[in-house]
Amino acid sequence: MSTHEAGPHALPQPSPLPSPTQPRLPMWRILEMNLGFLGLQFSFGLQQANMGPIYSYLGASEGELPVLTLAGPITGLLVQPLVGALSDRTAGRFGRRTPYFVLGAVICAVCLFFMPLSASLLMAVSLLWILDAGNNITMEPYRAYVADRLSPSQRQVGYLSQSAFTGLAQMLAFLAPSMLVVWGVNQNAVDAHGIPLTARLAFWTGAVLSLVTIGWSILRVPELPLTPAQRSEIAARRRGFLAVLREIGHAIATMPRAMRQLGLMALFQWSAMWGYWTYSAYVLAHNIYGTGDPASAGFRSAVLLNGEMMAFGNAVAVLAAFAMVPLSRKLGPGTLHAACLAAGGAGMLSLPLAGEPGMAFLPAIGVGLAWGSIMGNPHTILAGVVPPQHVGVYMGIFNMMIVIPMMLFAMAVGQLDLGFVRIGLGLFEKALGSDPSRMVSVCGLGMMVAAAAVLAIREGRAPRRASGA
Repeated sequence: MSTHEAGPHALPQPSPLPSPTQPRLPMWRILEMNLGFLGLQFSFGLQQANMGPIYSYLGASEGELPVLTLAGPITGLLVQPLVGALSDRTAGRFGRRTPYFVLGAVICAVCLFFMPLSASLLMAVSLLWILDAGNNITMEPYRAYVADRLSPSQRQVGYLSQSAFTGLAQMLAFLAPSMLVVWGVNQNAVDAHGIPLTARLAFWTGAVLSLVTIGWSILRVPELPLTPAQRSEIAARRRGFLAVLREIGHAIATMPRAMRQLGLMALFQWSAMWGYWTYSAYVLAHNIYGTGDPASAGFRSAVLLNGEMMAFGNAVAVLAAFAMVPLSRKLGPGTLHAACLAAGGAGMLSLPLAGEPGMAFLPAIGVGLAWGSIMGNPHTILAGVVPPQHVGVYMGIFNMMIVIPMMLFAMAVGQLDLGFVRIGLGLFEKALGSDPSRMVSVCGLGMMVAAAAVLAIREGRAPRRASGA
């Protein structure tokens, strides 16, 4: 049975529709259409490098961090599949995906402006929830936009271009506080709540980038107009919130086998990446600067070093993303992704061995290779096996496979005592002795398991050459 063959619970399949002409775009146009990912991922980079420390400045303990960062996974789980399905059904005058780009960009900009002004832990957590909702409103339609706008032969380049912009944006986000220090900002200048001035200026830069880059992409490479047949197919779909939920449920029940296998890989891959992002700065603080005190100069130095280390890893990801285009065609995206995940696992396992600042950059090479592949190769596999008329909802469901592992990790590792209830099992304290180095080592092993899981996906392998060819 092919991956698109109807079964007893299959999605309602319309008659074949003529696709709109998808003209072949030059590389510079593909880069322009994905420029919005620079602003979007700059925001994510700021969160990865700064939200844990901001929570620590405002009084959170290391064991509470995984639960406090649940905003991203939960909003991704709720928002992305819904927005993906809604964008599939949108046929307004402003386009199919564009309204979601604009709404998400505005929400992100507002929250990025106010985040470094947080006066309490509650304020910071609340803003993160709204910020991540805005990010997720933009993310999934942007993934579907590539499939809409590019011909199948160019989609791999499109997704790997997004991967490159992800690496570049996060590199700049991670480096921003250190660059501000180089330009004369005092790294120890903090507000009344302990949040450094460098963090404030970096977040405000992200607010501007969110609006400018997404606006540029929309104006320079607008969506293709829908054909009359596509409009008729969209109009024929059932309307209403319940209809969207039913579509998501049908899509989950009938997802292609390769997509289910990607879910197993994602369980280990994203748990590991989430743990690494949460605790890498604390590994450096404890092992290199000998402190876990958020109010100390050593901790602020560790946060800056972590940003520089992660920026270096993302520079590797940017270069690797483009180098992976010919390699992916030769080896297959699955085989290549497995190799990169193994390199990332090796990097995480070696990070706790870094005893001085310069040594922290070697593990970042492996993690950077993994990240460059994560943002491109799995989506290449996915785009080739899902029905094109439902690409938005399937991209949203695929994001569920990203955020559910993060949620499971947070609930298993972290613990937050609200007085009337405790959230999370607290394994960071109970099983790992509150040691960030042990946590990151466990994440490295998780990446190795993910590498083994992706090798089982047949659709990710390079096609066999005919005998005698």
